[in-house]
Amino acid sequence: MDRNSLIGLSIIGLLIVAYTIYTQPSQEELAAIKHRQDSISAVNREREAAEALRLAQSAKFSDTLPNDADQTALLLEKRKQELGAFADAAEGIEQIISLENNLIKVDISSKGGRIRSVELKNYKTWDGHPVKLMSYDSLEWNLTLSAGNRIISTQDLYFSASGTSGIEKRASMRLQAGEGKYLEYLYSLKDDSYLIDYRINVVGMQDLIAANTNYINLDWKDKLIRKENNLDNERAAATIYYRFADDEVDYISETSDEKQSLKTKVKWIAFKQHFFTVALIADQTFDSPVVETFTDKSSDYVKNVSASFALPYEHKEVQTYGMRFYAGPNHYQTLKKIEDLQLEKLIPLGWGIFGWVNKFLVIPTFNYLNSFNLNFGIIILILTILVRVILLPLTYGSFKSQAKMKVLQPEMTEINEKFKDDPLKKQQEMMGLYKKAGVNPLGGCIPGLLQLPILIAMFRFFPSSIELRQESFLWADDLSTYDNILDLPFHIPFYGAHVSLFTLLMTISTIIYTRMNMQMTAATNPQMKWMLYLMPIFFLGFFNNYSSGLSYYYFLSNIFGFGQQYLFKFFIDEDKIHRQIQENKKKPVKKSAFQTRLETMAKERGLKPPRR
Repeated sequence: MDRNSLIGLSIIGLLIVAYTIYTQPSQEELAAIKHRQDSISAVNREREAAEALRLAQSAKFSDTLPNDADQTALLLEKRKQELGAFADAAEGIEQIISLENNLIKVDISSKGGRIRSVELKNYKTWDGHPVKLMSYDSLEWNLTLSAGNRIISTQDLYFSASGTSGIEKRASMRLQAGEGKYLEYLYSLKDDSYLIDYRINVVGMQDLIAANTNYINLDWKDKLIRKENNLDNERAAATIYYRFADDEVDYISETSDEKQSLKTKVKWIAFKQHFFTVALIADQTFDSPVVETFTDKSSDYVKNVSASFALPYEHKEVQTYGMRFYAGPNHYQTLKKIEDLQLEKLIPLGWGIFGWVNKFLVIPTFNYLNSFNLNFGIIILILTILVRVILLPLTYGSFKSQAKMKVLQPEMTEINEKFKDDPLKKQQEMMGLYKKAGVNPLGGCIPGLLQLPILIAMFRFFPSSIELRQESFLWADDLSTYDNILDLPFHIPFYGAHVSLFTLLMTISTIIYTRMNMQMTAATNPQMKWMLYLMPIFFLGFFNNYSSGLSYYYFLSNIFGFGQQYLFKFFIDEDKIHRQIQENKKKPVKKSAFQTRLETMAKERGLKPPRR
């Protein structure tokens, strides 16, 4: 390591130390975090103690019940001991109130006062059933209160239900705790919206809730129900997203089972599946929630997800917590229209320039074509043509550069043979040949690199596009997932147990396209040849389980590439290029800085510079 490297590493180290010191929480922040954690721990200890007391009392009552009358009396007494002012809510008849607009139907249950299901009217599951989010059998929504020495959990208590209908549909779920004392959940729904307004009102309970309670615990758990044909692909896209108060959006990796304590304020938390999401959005912020994902591969559930919140309680006469649910599709325009919440980042369009290509080029073009109500297979065909036309100058430049390299190939082969034992000398001669001929050896690579952002953008766009979901074309029933023309009686490692025809067509056309390019460049490196042939075969197994719309797009792109290759041959005369190169060789060439460095290195080794 030279002096500059040591100085650079030292500066980097100092920056890291300075950043660590700068971002370290203050003593007040540490104290606040510790206070919250102590309060939550205290509530959890009280809950565990209350549960142990309940079990002990249940066992005691079971041993001492002489008859039905006594059993009823003891049961009432037991409920009073466990629930106190909430004892009357231990039993009831479940009532369902439905709020409905043209997009969704929301069923709310009086048991637990929580959402029973959200049905999306315009979508079906892969097997033809209505898409339902927040299903009663898989959802847990529980508010925990510390009332004296009792821990009150709302999920099994019966609320009194009431509702209204009209332009703005409303439902009220109220849990009574005495005269003028209650816990209330308020729901409302507007037309043309996937947003469900949700309010928690704690009224007149400042004396019931323990004086040392500074937080009310809210636990949200869900087992995400399968909605797509390919469970593995759905699991690979499901996770928890969240947005910090400072606008940064982050998520738990889709491939990991992980628990995270978000030690800062959060604007929203979303349980994301492949094409659908339920997000809980705070009117203000949530303070340091805990989120967790877990995959149980022995079940048909996509993933188990959970979020725990500590809602600050200030012992006011009326305390309200304002939130909203988003329960709907992962549709870019729909999510982007929801104020400035950045929910559209739930859709993985790619980072940096790849995301920009999708946002500002692919999606607007795709939506414009979709406005004509065309079949999506035709839309992809038109999109492919437009992309190829946009890239035509780059493709032509690459082809022309390859033609020049092909003309120079005999001289390059001669230099390789002549200086095969002296790599430096060979490099000098090659650079001299390029300069004399006026050829840029990277001329064929740079246009390909400039096309790469569109290639990768398409790779992210098609599997994430809900517009392609359950849209058929030719033999493909659903362009958002693989097309299956044959079920195999066995499983092939890294390939699967089915055959995707679009993937086969894409692979075969890629191999042919690769062969044409190698003939054009007259490539002689055997290792490079094998690598170029093996790559499409390697990707065959990956794309066999991927979006058929993507494989179809790549197949079409290859077909149009063939057409462009043959078209370019009519406009590019290799004999004319050869004559031009020979003319260029006769012209004096100014040494480049790189050539000068090569010659200097050669002189230091005792070699003569190449003759011009």
